[in-house]
Amino acid sequence: MDDRTTEAALSLTKFGVGQPVRRSEDPKLVRGEGRFTDDIGRPSQAYAVMVRSSIAHGIIRGIDTAAASAMPGVLAVYTAADLTSYGPHKSTMPLKNRDGSPIRYTPRPALAADKVRFVGDPVACVIAQTLAQAKDAAEAVALDIEPLTPVLGAAAAVKPGAPLLYDAVPNNLALDYHFGDAEKVAEAFAKAAHVTRLETSNQRMIVAAMEPRAAIGEFDAATGKWTLHSTSQGIFGMKAALMDILGAPADKVRVLTGNVGGSFGMKAGVYPEYVCILHGARMLKRPVKWTDERSGSFVSDHHGRAQDMTVEIAFDADAHILALRLTGYGDMGGYLAQFGPLLPTGNIVKNVVGAYRTPLLELSSKCVFTNTTFVSAYRGAGRPEGNYYMERALDVAAAELGIDRIELRKRNLIRKSDLPFKAASGMTYDSGDFPAVLKQALELADHKGFNKRKRASRKRGLLRGFGLAYYLEVTAADTKEMGGIRFNADGTVTIVSGTLDYGQGHATAFAQVLSEKLGVPFDRIRLLQGDSDQLVFGGGTGGSRSAMLGGGAVSEAAAKVIEQGKPIAAHVLEASASDIEFKAGRFVIAGTDRSIGVMELAERLRAGLSLPDGMPATLDVTHVTDAIPGAFPNGCHIAEVEVDPQTGAAQVVKYSAVNDLGTVLNPLLVEGQMHGGIVQGLGQVLLEQAVYDADGQLVTGSFMDYAMPRAHDAPTIAVAHHPVPTKSNPLGAKGCGEAGTSGGLPAVANAVIDALSAYGIRHLEMPMTPARIWQAIEEAKKN
Repeated sequence: MDDRTTEAALSLTKFGVGQPVRRSEDPKLVRGEGRFTDDIGRPSQAYAVMVRSSIAHGIIRGIDTAAASAMPGVLAVYTAADLTSYGPHKSTMPLKNRDGSPIRYTPRPALAADKVRFVGDPVACVIAQTLAQAKDAAEAVALDIEPLTPVLGAAAAVKPGAPLLYDAVPNNLALDYHFGDAEKVAEAFAKAAHVTRLETSNQRMIVAAMEPRAAIGEFDAATGKWTLHSTSQGIFGMKAALMDILGAPADKVRVLTGNVGGSFGMKAGVYPEYVCILHGARMLKRPVKWTDERSGSFVSDHHGRAQDMTVEIAFDADAHILALRLTGYGDMGGYLAQFGPLLPTGNIVKNVVGAYRTPLLELSSKCVFTNTTFVSAYRGAGRPEGNYYMERALDVAAAELGIDRIELRKRNLIRKSDLPFKAASGMTYDSGDFPAVLKQALELADHKGFNKRKRASRKRGLLRGFGLAYYLEVTAADTKEMGGIRFNADGTVTIVSGTLDYGQGHATAFAQVLSEKLGVPFDRIRLLQGDSDQLVFGGGTGGSRSAMLGGGAVSEAAAKVIEQGKPIAAHVLEASASDIEFKAGRFVIAGTDRSIGVMELAERLRAGLSLPDGMPATLDVTHVTDAIPGAFPNGCHIAEVEVDPQTGAAQVVKYSAVNDLGTVLNPLLVEGQMHGGIVQGLGQVLLEQAVYDADGQLVTGSFMDYAMPRAHDAPTIAVAHHPVPTKSNPLGAKGCGEAGTSGGLPAVANAVIDALSAYGIRHLEMPMTPARIWQAIEEAKKN
C-alpha cells in the first residue's frame, strides 16, 4: 500500500461520516484570526450611524438635518426622501386569511417616511469621515414627531378602538389564519371524555447573537455593480432580496460574508441600514461602513417568539388524544418581517402535534401589528413553540386525568408499525422509533433513581422536579442546494456550498462527507460559502437544513465526480470505462490491482494529460440538487431542577437527551449544537423576556436588565443517539440545529412545574424567575 492509498484509507476511518472529528475552523478562530464583517476595512471608507425614533408611535412632522450636515467631517445625512428610488423591505410569505383573501402586506421603506412604529425605528442615516464624527452629528439631527398612543400586546391591538399602526389595516390585523376542519374538531371535543385547556405564552425574546450586525456598502460606478459585505445566514437569499430593493440585475449585485458570530435566524434578511450604506456608497463614491452597538441591536434586530395561545386537547375515555385545538395570537411588532407571519401559523401547524397520534388539528391564530420591534425567526422559528404547547398541555392533562405523565405519552406515541404516518398537520413522517427513544431516555436519565434524588434534595430544603418532553419537528422542506467540488492547483479540494456557517462547523462536517465519498484527505479540503459571485444557487442555513441539503449536495456532487472521472481513469489505465470501479478514493480496474487515486488523477489533469475528444477535461463539478423533502428529527429530553421555596430560585441540576437525528455526521458537532439549543431553551424558561412599558419603551434594553443564561446556569448535559436514518436525502440525516431548543424549552418548564406541584401549582408562565416562583408559592399557601 503506497502513501496515497494509506492517506485515503486514513481519511475514511478517522475523518469519515460519523467520526467525532474536532472542528477544523477552531484553531483559526481561537487565535483571533477570524475575519468578521467589522474586521474588514475598505480604502477611504466612511462611517454610518443611524438616527432612531425614541417614540414608539408617532407622525413624522419634520426632520431637521441642517445642523448635523454642517458639522465637521459629515459627508451626508439621508432621510426617506433621499431613498425613494429603492424598493421596500417586505415579507413574501404566501399566506391567506381564513376567508381566502391574502395577508395584508405592509412594505417597509428603509427609513420611516410618514410614521414611526416602534422605539428604534430608523428615520435618518448620518455618514461621516470618522465614526466619532458620525455619532456626534447623529445627535444633532432634530426630529419633530407628534406622539400617538402606542398599542402593546396582540390581544389589545385587535380590540375595537385600539390605535392603528396602518390606516389600511383594520384592527391591526395582518392575518387571520385558520387551519383544520373546525366542524370535525368541534365534534371530537363534544364527544370527549375529558378536555384539557391551557392558556399560555411564548414570551418576546431578544436574539442577542454574540456578534452584532455589521455591513460595508460599495458601488463601482464604472460597472454599475453593488457590493455588500455583511453578516448573513446565506448570501444567495440576501442577494435576491437586494436585487429586488435596488432594482438591479443579478450580475450587478454581489454579497460577501466572512465569519459570523451567531445569528439564530436574526441575520437572514436585508435590514434598512444596508440600503442606507449602499446608497451612500453610490452617492459619495466611496465605501460606507456601519456596525451596530449592543444598545442599538436590542431595538433594531428583530425579536423572537411573542405568541399567546390557548391550547385544548380532547381525550377519549382511555386517555387517547381525539383532537388538538389552538387559538391565539402572534405579535408581529411594527412591521411584517420576512418570516414573521409564518411562525405562529404554518410552523405551528407543522410542529405542534409532535410524535403523537393526533387525528385532528385546528389552529386559529391572528398575526397582529403592535408598536414594538418587529418579530421573526428565532432558533426553531415555531418548532420550540409548537412542541412547548403540546408538552405543557400533556403534563396538565396528566394531572387532571390522574395518569402518570409518562404513561399518558406512551398511550399516544406513534408506534413504529404506524410508519409511514400521515399526521394531522398534513405531513408524512417517514421514519422513527418513538417508544424506543422514550425508553432509552428514561434509562439515560436514571428515572428509577429520581425519588431517591428527590428525597436528598428535600433534606436540603429544596424541591426537586422531573420534566420530560418528547419533541418532533420538521426541518426545512422541499428546497434545493448547491454542492460544487473544485480540484485546485495547490493540491487542495474546495467544496462550494450555498449554505452558510455561522457557528455550526460546516467546514468540518462537509469535509467528512467528501472524505468518505471520495477519499480526499481531510486536511486538504477547503470550504467556500460566502461569495455570491461563486454560487449558482444557495438556500443558506436555517431550519436545520445544512446537514440534509448541504451535506446531501456534497454527497451527490461527489457521485458526479466519480462518474466524470471513470472515463478519464479508464483512458489513463488503458481499460474500458465499464470496467472501472471506485473504491476507497481510487479508480480501480475491476478484478485487478491496477488503480489510480482521485487526487492523483486530478494532478495528472492539471499537468496537461492528453485526452480524447469529448472526454471531460476536469474532475470539477457544479451541482444543484433537486428539491429535497424535509425530515423529522425527534427525541426525548429529561430535565431535573431544584427549587428553593424560600427564594424561588430554580436551578437545572441534571439533563439527559436522547435524539433521533438520523445519520449523525459528527457527534461532537451535534453535541455542541444540542448543548447550545438546550441552554437557549433553559434561558427562555428561567431568565429571558423583552419587556416594554406603557409608552412602548424597551425596559430590558441592555444586559443589565435582560438576563441571559451564563455558564453557571447550565447543567452537565448527557447526550445519546438513537438514529433511524431518513430516506428523504442521500445521507439519511434529519438535522439538529434547532432540536435542542425544541426539547429543552418544554423539558425544563415541565421540570419546574413538577417541583412546584407539591403546592398544587400546575402552570406558570415563562420566564419562571425567582420572583414569579416565590410569588406563586406564597399564593398557593393561602389557598
